[in-house]
Amino acid sequence: MSTDSKYDQYDFPTTAPESQSGHSGHTTPEQDAKMHQLRVELEKLGHSERLDSLTLLRFLRARKFDVEAAKTMFMNSETWRKEFGTDDLARTFKYPEKEKVFEYYPQYYHKTDMDGRPVYIEKMGKIDLNKMNQITTSERMLKNLVTEFEKLSDPRLLACSRKAGKLLETCCTIIDLKGVGITSVSSVYGYVKQASDISQNHYPERLGKLYIINAPWGFSSVFRAVKGFLDPITVSKIHVLDSGYQKELLAQIPAENLPVEFGGTCKCEGGCELADIGPWKEDEWARTPKWAQPKEVKTAAPAEAAPLTEKHEEEAASTTSV
Repeated sequence: MSTDSKYDQYDFPTTAPESQSGHSGHTTPEQDAKMHQLRVELEKLGHSERLDSLTLLRFLRARKFDVEAAKTMFMNSETWRKEFGTDDLARTFKYPEKEKVFEYYPQYYHKTDMDGRPVYIEKMGKIDLNKMNQITTSERMLKNLVTEFEKLSDPRLLACSRKAGKLLETCCTIIDLKGVGITSVSSVYGYVKQASDISQNHYPERLGKLYIINAPWGFSSVFRAVKGFLDPITVSKIHVLDSGYQKELLAQIPAENLPVEFGGTCKCEGGCELADIGPWKEDEWARTPKWAQPKEVKTAAPAEAAPLTEKHEEEAASTTSV
């Protein structure tokens, strides 16, 4: 991968473990040239943040290395970040109602899979937006979601990369549909669509594997019908499973890392849903994330002294002689 010392300052492995086109360590000269072109064009437009090679490659992969399309996607994302206040959320956002919200919609990161990636779990069967709106608001739920996306980028994935000794840019996701009924779909559609849009448009190329478990009758048939319209690479990451999912899930996630309710052996004190355990909490691999570091304060250059007038010169001479 072609790098730029101005932006590429990494303290974790930067070579992707699998030889996939367009991934770090496996790029072609043409792809490197397009990455450089994208960076130059963004700099000319005044952008200076998130121009490191790994980030630009993710946006380019998301747009099939179409530089113009990747540039548009990046610029739209930067506009959204500014309007949403994303840069400060990880440092400032507090979510004291999380435990109560999780009674209806648990969303959490928990340990790692066989490849060393963070495991992300969502349980959609208990979603009740009416009850959740008595505890919090959709806006705060989205802010929490974005905060967790920021923490996935740094420190979660970086700590996992250090521990695994290879670049990890994606997570292993479990979506549990147990208890999801047709009547609940319309009430949660708005929030889920917003969350999905944020993920796809502003955090591209973060999905490693997706396990949809406890899929209700007919779901697999619907998925087979729509996957023909999806990118083959995306389809290869998705596994739709019914209630007999344990064997396949345990082939990807060690039993000691998988909560008991999903067929594993993990029983975190206080519950796995609120534990947030993983390499990002281990001193050997964790580092202070960039968003938690003090921001550089740019000091203005000292102003040039104004030329002395004749009156000022007389006053200065008088003062000197005292």
